[in-house]
Amino acid sequence: MVRPWPRAGLAVALAACLAAPSSGVRRDSPAVEDYLTRQLTAVASTFLQRRSQALVPHHDRDRRDMPTEVLGVRISPKLARSQARAVRELETRNRAPVEGGPAYTGARTRLDPARAVRSGDRITLEAVEHTEVRYGGGKVVQSVRRRFVFRTRGEQITLVAERVLDPDAHPVNDPVIPDR
Repeated sequence: MVRPWPRAGLAVALAACLAAPSSGVRRDSPAVEDYLTRQLTAVASTFLQRRSQALVPHHDRDRRDMPTEVLGVRISPKLARSQARAVRELETRNRAPVEGGPAYTGARTRLDPARAVRSGDRITLEAVEHTEVRYGGGKVVQSVRRRFVFRTRGEQITLVAERVLDPDAHPVNDPVIPDR
């Protein structure tokens, strides 16, 4: 003879089934493909490198506007204008680690991607920026976590935002009052 489940036992069994994660349901946003993460990292790195280079005085500097596209990824017009303002500010402020000190002679920035995830029409890239600026006989090295937000429409990807994730960080290649 088969005995029916007691009501309390049935409720516990159903609750356990509902609480157990299903292999078919994904709670986290899916990570993007490795090649896309590399492409977006290269775009973001190009974006930051332009600001780092603005710290170094060069008379023959390339004065072209911010590109509207890098490696097939568009830069939103609003972000491009913000980048242009940041570059102008970095070019005109004191270009030395301390007021009146030796000027910066070189700058290099690279990004190490931490993760890139897709959520709907957005791809968020989190990365650690490593910037080194040299001056006289010394150098300043910074590592800062940043987030870059890309919007997708079909096959087109557009960089729409970037920001520093570390609340107390003051990256040397950011304008004094960031407007991004």
